Amino acid sequence: MSTAPTSRVQSPRPWSPRPETPEPGVQQGRRNASTGGAQLLDAEGNMSEQFEACLAHIFSKYCTPPPGATGGRLAEDAVMDGAALDKWACDTNGAPFGQETKDEMREYLDVNERGDLTYKGFIQIYALQTENDEEETWRDLSSHGFDRNLQLVPVRREDTEVDEGEPVPMSLLRGLGLGGSRVDSRESVA
Repeated sequence: MSTAPTSRVQSPRPWSPRPETPEPGVQQGRRNASTGGAQLLDAEGNMSEQFEACLAHIFSKYCTPPPGATGGRLAEDAVMDGAALDKWACDTNGAPFGQETKDEMREYLDVNERGDLTYKGFIQIYALQTENDEEETWRDLSSHGFDRNLQLVPVRREDTEVDEGEPVPMSLLRGLGLGGSRVDSRESVA
């Protein structure tokens, strides 16, 4: 009996704190309607409202002016300048875009007169990417905290800096049954 050789495919984003987010066996795009998860594209290939809301959330983290300056909504002239684009690229893919990629974006996507990426251009990026490689879009969404239902999920502890604060006194922990053996906590109560 012979078995076919298996090879382990390396994740294109080994730095990702959640490299295994895309579930195996999930099909691309509109064909995935019966899985119970959210859809990125509808039957006509248009972005779902829920997906577009996720993208608006992501764009709002990097754009100028920030939504807080405009009553919590994206301003019509909101853009990602070069520094914001690099920050978004690093947060999403682990590295800033090269100059060639930035030049291509300015040439083919919607930008303002200074060459800053508009929200429409940001949507164009994800429309193209999702149509060609939906799993890459799911990885991007995951890196910004969205799950397969397009809901923001709590950030894992290893992804955040935690202020440990002051230590809890051992006597309090023992009273809760946490700071020593049961014999110790009984003795301290008696």
